[in-house]
Amino acid sequence: MALGDPRVAMRAILGVLLLANLVAAVIAFKPFGGSADDLRREQASLQSQLTRLKAQVASTRRLVDKVETARREGDEFLEKYMTDRSVMTSTIQEELVRMATAAGVTYLPTTMNLEPIEGSDELSMMTINAGCQGTYANLSKFVNLVDKSPRFLIIENMVAAPQQSGLNLNVNLKLDTFVRERQPRAAL
Repeated sequence: MALGDPRVAMRAILGVLLLANLVAAVIAFKPFGGSADDLRREQASLQSQLTRLKAQVASTRRLVDKVETARREGDEFLEKYMTDRSVMTSTIQEELVRMATAAGVTYLPTTMNLEPIEGSDELSMMTINAGCQGTYANLSKFVNLVDKSPRFLIIENMVAAPQQSGLNLNVNLKLDTFVRERQPRAAL
């Protein structure tokens, strides 16, 4: 069979027509852009995905707002209740003396110890060992004043012992409070 043979030419033409019919069938039954139903399903899927993403964005915005509110309120709390390190000794000592005087107790010398709080760059905990003398009623008033102090004083431990006279008590208090550094401490 030679290339000029009419049977070869007819077979080639039939092959081309068969290929053209297959291409037309693919286009007719499955368009490359998708059928109308396929496009509607894809649109519905994309719309659903868009709705989920909008909800996720709204949720993230609410979370950001909550974080900003928490940060602002935390800073306000620190500003209001934490003593600055630069004035801590005089401020805390003055506060305790003022409360002791108001309660009618004798305030004895104190010791103060400052330790950094692990994980915080700007907060330290100050432990105060204080002593005072007075009647039970006066000491009770003093403890109440310490408890309500705006300096965020925490009574960790309290030991009371009667004096020999029997009317007064000696009380040793262990107080904790927090001190704020204005400039973060340098990392060691």
